[in-house]
Amino acid sequence: MRVTSKGQVTIPRDLRELAGIELNSEVIFSVEGGKLLLAPKNGKQEIEDRERLDRFVATLKQLEGSGDQDLDAEALMSLTRDR
Repeated sequence: MRVTSKGQVTIPRDLRELAGIELNSEVIFSVEGGKLLLAPKNGKQEIEDRERLDRFVATLKQLEGSGDQDLDAEALMSLTRDR
């Protein structure tokens, strides 16, 4: 596959279908481990990631203020170190 002078490539139809990239849809590019990744914007994986992040943030909010404010870092380290 060649890249044009404008930096364009054609994504083969079977790969578009496999990735869930529809005609005239938007895509997201990212780089992970030196590889260029392409995914549909608002795709299934992105929605699942967003839902997982929202659940994590909600859990953190539930835990907010529940710790022992009198416990300093040394005491906490002692509790985890001396098991």
